[in-house]
Amino acid sequence: MMELKMTTLAGDAAGSLSVSDEVFGLEPRTDILQRVVLWQLAKKQQGTHQSKGRADISRTGAKMFRQKGTGRARHSSARAPQFRGGGKAHGPVARSHETDLPKKVRALGLRHALSAKAKASELIIVDDLKAADAKTKTLIGQLSGLGLDNALFIGGAEIDGAFKNAASNIPHVDVLPVQGINVYDILRRNKLVLSKAAVEALEERFK
Repeated sequence: MMELKMTTLAGDAAGSLSVSDEVFGLEPRTDILQRVVLWQLAKKQQGTHQSKGRADISRTGAKMFRQKGTGRARHSSARAPQFRGGGKAHGPVARSHETDLPKKVRALGLRHALSAKAKASELIIVDDLKAADAKTKTLIGQLSGLGLDNALFIGGAEIDGAFKNAASNIPHVDVLPVQGINVYDILRRNKLVLSKAAVEALEERFK
């Protein structure tokens, strides 16, 4: 077990929290993190790109000119890719870019991402993600006091509405419930801020 210091959004000390080495104390492996990030980004691709091949072009099917005697090449179709207005050769087709990644590797990737943030001292535990009112200016003041200008906030199963609304207009700040936590969002932000409820949920998830 390892001890992590806990703070409040106001910057006051709020004790400490014992967390499992199996979740926050691993030696980060970049190969696993890369596999999970590539899997996430490939899954996000729409794959709706599509060009017209020669079978999709609406053009006459008549032979362009007679086979022999003209001195020209033996062409048959004006839909062929070498002609203006013809089909595209080997163009993109609508498809899924998603790849397979075992569930155990995905879970391991999340644990390594959490451990990487903890090892780099980029992990902050707060007692609660709650705002007194949905004022962005007030929240910016609190975050600047904690040195958070580029951060991912992970709350419990339900995010406080006032906090979520106040944070929604702040650039480079993301807010997610604990069930939405993922490797890509953790790594793309400088700091990871977990609420006490989020830590407990993650500990339970990987028990």
